[in-house]
Amino acid sequence: MTTSDPLAPFQWLHGGDCPLDEIFTVAFFRGLDPSEVVRRFSRGEDHGQESGFDELMEQASEFSVKTGGGSGGGTVGVVQVGEWSVAIEPIGWMATLPDVLAELSRHCEVLAITRHDYAEDSLAYAIDGTIVTGYHPLECPYIRYGSEPDRLNGFMRELGMTLDKRDDEHDCDDEYDWDESDSDDDYFAALPRAFALAAKLTQVRFTPEILDRAMLVGPVAYR
Repeated sequence: MTTSDPLAPFQWLHGGDCPLDEIFTVAFFRGLDPSEVVRRFSRGEDHGQESGFDELMEQASEFSVKTGGGSGGGTVGVVQVGEWSVAIEPIGWMATLPDVLAELSRHCEVLAITRHDYAEDSLAYAIDGTIVTGYHPLECPYIRYGSEPDRLNGFMRELGMTLDKRDDEHDCDDEYDWDESDSDDDYFAALPRAFALAAKLTQVRFTPEILDRAMLVGPVAYR
């Protein structure tokens, strides 16, 4: 069954049934093969071992338990999809940290998305060490940062994102919990919209089938 809803392919990434669980990062690398992506995450120490998704999740879980959870999952799995390498960090958020993303994107192009149910979701886009644009999908699509914060505005508008602050919206500096006065549609659409935005830029749909592929798995050296 086909659908014209651009968010439908990515609804699996939001909610409690996601096989990646409640904390993960997916980063799309253009111009690097999976071995080089693993090498960058490991700061030159590893080029990866072929493995599967179950083993990736097991390694990340063991690392998180061993380190108390504050250093993420310590593991990345990378697959090739077209001209992009897709890196999956279970229980991790390193690829959307500005300093880390700047290093990962040297001489290439990277778009990274983090789901973090206990902190905040993030999307960041970098080219050759420079953060071009980024935003927090749930809270503030209208507040963007980077050297060209409006770079992806055309794609964002196509996906129905609000790029100008409305009078009835919260300020991003205000801490608040999502409540019944907020739009359920916006809440449940925020993360799928981020992945739909990534698909528009990369032409890669991050679907569950990608998790079934063999991947190169290696350590994440950033803490």
